Amino acid sequence: MAAAEPRRHRFASYNETMHRLRRCAPVALALLLAFTCSSCSLGRLLTHPRVFSSKGKPLPPGTARPLPLVATGVELNSRIVNLYNAINSFQAKVQMTPSVGSVYQGKISDSIVDVESYVLFRKPDQMRIIGKVPVAGTQMFDMVSNGTDFMVSVTARNLFITGSNSAPATSKNTLENLRPEAFFAAMLIRPADAKSEKLLLEDDTDEDHQLYKLHFIQEGTDGQLILTRAVWFDREDLSIVRQKEFSLKGEILSDSRYAKWQTYDGVRFPSHIDISRPLDNYGVTMDILDMKMNLNLTDDKFVLTQPEGSTLRRIGEAAPPK
Repeated sequence: MAAAEPRRHRFASYNETMHRLRRCAPVALALLLAFTCSSCSLGRLLTHPRVFSSKGKPLPPGTARPLPLVATGVELNSRIVNLYNAINSFQAKVQMTPSVGSVYQGKISDSIVDVESYVLFRKPDQMRIIGKVPVAGTQMFDMVSNGTDFMVSVTARNLFITGSNSAPATSKNTLENLRPEAFFAAMLIRPADAKSEKLLLEDDTDEDHQLYKLHFIQEGTDGQLILTRAVWFDREDLSIVRQKEFSLKGEILSDSRYAKWQTYDGVRFPSHIDISRPLDNYGVTMDILDMKMNLNLTDDKFVLTQPEGSTLRRIGEAAPPK
């Protein structure tokens, strides 16, 4: 009899344990349903929705961010092709706000003076930009490029500069470092060169933004791959919002941001362009005030002669002593 007592005790403990489990089962089931059923009030108490933003701005309560559009690298490059091919020429009145400095120097100073400018472009690669002093309307600078060479007349310094578009901008005077080619590359986004460039697509979508980054890759003479450009697309509407150009060393040659796309004479074009040239130590913000597309611009619109009495400086030659 003494040996049976522990056995009965074990059975009693087992029965009591099972009874407790059966009593707890409904509670466990309720908790499980609460976690798996989004409509249950307990589930709402135990979860906290993450709020997404749209184009970097918080969305109003109860508003859902549009689902991102889907495209391939080839399709995105085709959008660039369509935008580029739609433009044969244009004439624009632009408000420019220059700045000095760069991210490489850790300091950027915005100008307090806006420059009223006129930009003329004709394919394949001719561009002319005339800047005028605000209010007075007198000419500040006039520059022309034929795609290979450029000429700049700096009226205030009675200086006429000429050289190759590929010549480095080495002057301590930022105005003397302006190149029409820099504006051309930023304002007309080129599609991929089928002979020399390959496309690589990156999906950069998170809680704050939804972007596609289309990378343009070339093969160097040593067989190494080189990133030459990258174009950002907003996946809400696949509009272009940014473009970066890189040197062979990977440095940022140009960083352009695009906003406020509008239709001018049936052609889509950004009415706000923010250009940064870190290696050249300057930037320019451009706001288009008026734009006329595909005009018949004649050759004389792209001719710039040296003003009489001005000092000629060829890029690559030493500046004359003062």
